[in-house]
Amino acid sequence: MSLSVLSRKEKEKVIRRLLIQAPPGEFVNAFDDLCLLIRDEKLMHHQGECAGHQHCQKYCVPLCIDGNPVLLSHHNVMGDFRFFDYQSKLSFRFDLLQNQLRDIQSHGVIRNETEYLRSVVLCALKLYVHDHYPNGNCNVLRKTVKSKEFLIACIEDHSYDNGQCWNGLWKSKWIFQVNPFLTQVTGRIFVQAHFFRFVNLHIEISKDLKESLEVVNQAQLAISFARLVEEQENKFQAAVLEELQELSNEALRKILRRDLPVTRTLIDWQRIISDLNLVMYPKLGILTRPIVLSVNSQLKSLTVTGKQSVDLILQSRFIYKGK
Repeated sequence: MSLSVLSRKEKEKVIRRLLIQAPPGEFVNAFDDLCLLIRDEKLMHHQGECAGHQHCQKYCVPLCIDGNPVLLSHHNVMGDFRFFDYQSKLSFRFDLLQNQLRDIQSHGVIRNETEYLRSVVLCALKLYVHDHYPNGNCNVLRKTVKSKEFLIACIEDHSYDNGQCWNGLWKSKWIFQVNPFLTQVTGRIFVQAHFFRFVNLHIEISKDLKESLEVVNQAQLAISFARLVEEQENKFQAAVLEELQELSNEALRKILRRDLPVTRTLIDWQRIISDLNLVMYPKLGILTRPIVLSVNSQLKSLTVTGKQSVDLILQSRFIYKGK
């Protein structure tokens, strides 16, 4: 259906859905492409602001405020498209299209035991991220739910290289309640890669975790938490690499490469190519079909649909975690 026959509400819905689907690091590119199709600057600006706000929350977009890294997520959203940073004690709006902070306001933070614990956990987490990620960012947030205090730790690292036709993101989130004696940590590790040279290849892998930690004092809790994150992320990385190695050795050969029948006759490849160009691609050029890969949370199965060679998985080196 042509966009010209859609109502304004239908256009807004389509635009927002397409922008939200943009892979990490490609939001501005998707916005610029849609602008060429829609040709409605006011409509695109409004939808770009709304979708950009959701994109920042979904992919933990990193910023730098007063020399300190800040990760945007739905945990530090204040409403009215505003975010809050505990480290600088500032709230602000962030324009993803212009990569600018706007409407910055100062806020006070109550200095209680939870705030001191947040600072200690952040210090321990920064040491871990510095040792294991080439350009990693981390942040620790506070949240109160029904009079219960929670700490939320977020880690993010990415490599965006549109020139080489691939982008990759690693992020994880860890939440635990501030309890005496024992606390339960819930975490989620998420990896996404997009490779778009010769083929449209998307990879998304995630895993949910639950572990318990003993609580003796703030320093001990912070160190134990950082060690827990290190142990679980190292296990996840090793499992992903092993799964992809098995996939590249066996599954891709069976799924993506089909054996030719043995006819004992010569094949006229030039004629086949000419026929394909005339019938399938008369004026549009060659279009590639997407490949979609998905891995279950236990890393026990990997599903592939599409066509391409085995080497694509190995070329999209989205696992860039260090030591």
